[in-house]
Amino acid sequence: MNPISMGAPGLTGTMPRQLVVKPIDQDFSLKGHIYEVLKQGITSMNIYAEDAQLRLDERDLSQQLQISRTPIREALARLEQEGLVRIAPRKGVFILRKSVDQILEMIIAWAALESMAARLATERASTAALRSLRTLQAHFDQSEVRTHIDQYSDANIKFHRRILEMSNCRILMDMADGLFIHMRAIRARTMTEGDRATRSIVDHAHIIEALEARDPDLAERLVREHTLKLHDHVKQTWVETEPVQTPATDGVPEAKGSRKALS
Repeated sequence: MNPISMGAPGLTGTMPRQLVVKPIDQDFSLKGHIYEVLKQGITSMNIYAEDAQLRLDERDLSQQLQISRTPIREALARLEQEGLVRIAPRKGVFILRKSVDQILEMIIAWAALESMAARLATERASTAALRSLRTLQAHFDQSEVRTHIDQYSDANIKFHRRILEMSNCRILMDMADGLFIHMRAIRARTMTEGDRATRSIVDHAHIIEALEARDPDLAERLVREHTLKLHDHVKQTWVETEPVQTPATDGVPEAKGSRKALS
C-alpha cells in the first residue's frame, strides 16, 4: 500500500493542517483501501489547530489519489458512519471536531486507559522498551524546549503512545485507538499554550523513574495526574465558539470546535 503523505510525526515533523494524500496504485483492490488511506490522513491531521482545513473536496481527493470519485464517496460514507466526517448534500464534506464537553470526557477516559497501561507496563515492559522513553526525552530540556516546540509536541505524542504499547494489552490499546485521533490533535495544540511544554518534561521524567522502579501504584498515579492536568487546562482555557458562515463552506456552518479563550 502506498504511504500517505501526511508529514508523519517524528522528531523532525509537525502535524499538518490539511489532508494530503498520494496517488493510489491501480494494482491494489480499491475496496476498503481508500477508506484506510483517508482515515489515516484524517488521523494524522491536527484537526484542533486554529487554521485546520476541515472541508474535504471530492474533486481534489480524486485528483490527488488519481482515481474516480465513486470509491471516494463510498469511503466518505463509511467515515461518516464512524463519526469522523459529516456529509452535507450540495455543500461538502467536513471533518468533525468534538465539543469542549466531549473533549473533556475523552481526556478522562484516556487518563483511565493510559494510567492502567502504565501499571501494566511496570510488570510487562522490557528494559529496552522503558529505555526508549528516555531516548524520546533525551532530545529536549526545559530551557530549550520552547524553541523546538513542534518537535517536542511530536515526541510527546509518541511518549504517551509508547506507554500504551508497553502494557502489552491488546484490548486496552484498541480502546485507546478510538480516542487517539482527537487526543493526538488536542495534545499537539495545547503543547504550545502557556508553560505546558516545560511542565510536561518534568512530569515525563518522574513517570519514567516510576516505570523503571517497577512501582505500579506510583506509575499509575503519575500518569493519571499528568493527563488530568491536560483536562484542567482545557477546561480553564478553551471555550466553545458559535458556528460561523464562511465562503469556503458555501454557506454551511463550519465546525469550529473549540478555541482558547481570550484574556
